[in-house]
Amino acid sequence: MSSYTPQTDLPLERSRLVGMILGGIFYGIYLLLTIQATTALMQRPRRGQRIADNRRTLLCYTLITFALATLSFAGDTKYTEMIWIDLRNTPASGGPVGLIKNALHYRINFMAIFCGYAAELCMQALLLYRCFVIWNWARYVMVPMVAIYIAMIAIGVVLMVQAGAGALFYNIKTTLVYLVIQVVHTMLYTILVTKRLLSIRGQMKTAVAGYDSSAYDTIILMVIESAMAYSIFIIVYIVAFIVDSDSLSTLCFLSIIQIQGIAQLFIIIRVARGRAVTNDWSARISPAAPTTLAFAGTASISAEEANVAQAARPVQDSTSVESYSVSAKLAEAIV
Repeated sequence: MSSYTPQTDLPLERSRLVGMILGGIFYGIYLLLTIQATTALMQRPRRGQRIADNRRTLLCYTLITFALATLSFAGDTKYTEMIWIDLRNTPASGGPVGLIKNALHYRINFMAIFCGYAAELCMQALLLYRCFVIWNWARYVMVPMVAIYIAMIAIGVVLMVQAGAGALFYNIKTTLVYLVIQVVHTMLYTILVTKRLLSIRGQMKTAVAGYDSSAYDTIILMVIESAMAYSIFIIVYIVAFIVDSDSLSTLCFLSIIQIQGIAQLFIIIRVARGRAVTNDWSARISPAAPTTLAFAGTASISAEEANVAQAARPVQDSTSVESYSVSAKLAEAIV
């Protein structure tokens, strides 16, 4: 009577288990932030200010990406159960190690990866929108960003075709290309948005004596922090793929969607609660300023860059406030 002894690779098996535990922790955080974001987007802002006319769009985005991430995590969880319980002693499966390495032979994993990539593309699309609003839909910014996004979609389609064919997950080098494009897209977004906000902040401080730029500083910090957390994590994932570390790749793969969702929800929650400003924001008046200034209108940022300094002039009568177009407020739109 022959006995079946499955192959063993303890580091790989541990990484799958630890990865699911960490993924569960990050999913719990993601769930909590999704509830907070949904609640904040459905409530009226405090003090009567308007947060965003597109809060319904943000609400739909939050729920859709969460649903996709949930399906992805549910698929990973179910397959983890199959690895050590349902198919553990099945000779054809190769044991836990074979099941981990040949994950794409099972449709549940294809579903999980598909939902994960769909969620990632939705999140990257939101970055595109933010960047375009900040740059007032400038063509020389839109063209390269859209090109990178289209390349990301194309690589994602190729990756899904290979996954659907049952290729070994750790042998799909297209994943490395996809991750690199993601990092480039995220970092380019961060650089463009930060550069634009710093430029507008400098113009406003030059034009208005004693101008309080703390709103810009807060937004810049939010953008950098959000991008930094996700970029560091995905760079570790890339290094793991390059050095063929299956254990570290597994560990990163099981949490990457939740990390990206958490990073973006931090910004959405602050916007929805009024801690960040939007398109309807008007330039705040510094107590130290000797005159009264007010700004209104919707002129474009590109036009404002040329005349913001000329538009900001003191008004002697504090009861008669003259309004000027300051579209630098667009720089703080839903970022």
